[in-house]
Amino acid sequence: MANKTGFSRRDRIAEQIRRELAEVIRLELRDPRVGMISLTDVQLSADYAHAKVFFSSLAGSEHLVSLLAGLENAAGFLRSELGKRISIHMTPQLHFIFDESLERGAQLSKLISEAAAISQRSDPPGQA
Repeated sequence: MANKTGFSRRDRIAEQIRRELAEVIRLELRDPRVGMISLTDVQLSADYAHAKVFFSSLAGSEHLVSLLAGLENAAGFLRSELGKRISIHMTPQLHFIFDESLERGAQLSKLISEAAAISQRSDPPGQA
């Protein structure tokens, strides 16, 4: 059920989890496999027992396997740190999922730019 601002308690907690995890990963996680990542979203299950943590990385998809392995290896530490930072009945199990939307968006932008360049070359000057 949404409150007056339109956000449910679960949405607010998911956002808090996203912020706290991002800070722990940035400041405290020492695994070299987990470089610079951005947490794009967190989705909590109805019972708060599981959290899908969506992330993106500038490292590219060729490093995705080692990056995921590093995050899965650190999941216990991250969950422990999360439990110290937020006050909820149960700290959720963390499930990391690569968010392909940024990579797909970059590919689409590149295709649009290429199509525009081809169109511009094929149109005679002075015509649109």
